[in-house]
Amino acid sequence: MKAITVQPMVAKSAQLQDVPEPDSRDGSVLVEAIAVGVCGTDVEIVEGKYGWAPRGKARLVLGHESLGRVIDPGLSSSLQKGDLVVGIVRRPDPVPCPNCAVGEWDMCRNGQYTERGIKQIDGFMSERWRIEPEYAMKVDRSLGLLGVLLEPTTVVAKAWEQVTAIGQRAFWEPRTVLVTGAGPIGLLAALLGKQRGLEVHVLDRAESGPKPELVRALGATYHTGTIADMGFEPDVIIECTGVGQLITDSIREIAAGGIVCLTGVGSGGASSLVPTADAAAHAVLKNTVIVGSVNANKRHWYKASEDLARADRSWLAHLVTRCELPADFAKALTRTPDDIKAVIQFSEV
Repeated sequence: MKAITVQPMVAKSAQLQDVPEPDSRDGSVLVEAIAVGVCGTDVEIVEGKYGWAPRGKARLVLGHESLGRVIDPGLSSSLQKGDLVVGIVRRPDPVPCPNCAVGEWDMCRNGQYTERGIKQIDGFMSERWRIEPEYAMKVDRSLGLLGVLLEPTTVVAKAWEQVTAIGQRAFWEPRTVLVTGAGPIGLLAALLGKQRGLEVHVLDRAESGPKPELVRALGATYHTGTIADMGFEPDVIIECTGVGQLITDSIREIAAGGIVCLTGVGSGGASSLVPTADAAAHAVLKNTVIVGSVNANKRHWYKASEDLARADRSWLAHLVTRCELPADFAKALTRTPDDIKAVIQFSEV
């Protein structure tokens, strides 16, 4: 069968190649790949910035945003042939640490977790893949191809859970939320904010293209410029870019008692010009919280599947802006100005 693989830490090593059929030791559920979403993590692995091959192998099968059709449910009593499924990405560490021991592998304490398509486990960019029954999430059939958005939705489902939990430290009635960045994560964060009944604002640098209209179609308000230019202090900021200046501005402009949730990962932000102490003073004097959130555990996958199932299908469909064939995977890894979510499609739904 065909798979898209890479030699981790070696730039430009990605290729579509013949690989063996998935081993039954990798899971009793056999799945036919339908589609795999592409995100910045995949791009960075292909660029040789990080990634780990499975033990004893030189190459890693890419892909962690999956959607597939069950060919053989194997030992699963909850799955049937033909079901649409998505594979959970992270696995607990083998020690396990206290968090992994109770199923909170997203909060792993020792970093020995593994991840499909990223760290030591082959991913989902292959014509067929196997998975353990407990890590296969059934997808609402009416979502069709849009089920490929489940994994990124889990990221923001966890972020919103973190915000809600922290808000309970005191009396708190949030009204406004600002999402910085109108990529897939940002737009899905905005979607979940609207589902929670909040007044949603989205800040991005794009002045044209699909992003402004998608935000407005959601019933949210689109902004360009700076956070300070918006003229109000948000109760919640979900930061999805990893841009240092936006993070600093978020800490400065958040309302008293508010919460800044960081989901974006950036680099190169260390500078003597960044007023770290001033930003910290804002957090102290305004009783604000800055929290980082990454990955998701099974609880978040369930919540995300419910959130996605409630979403308007026509709106979700506009998030998937390109579908490429496996042979054209390089095109999917190359971003264009109007891209939101590029998908590599292996078969029809």
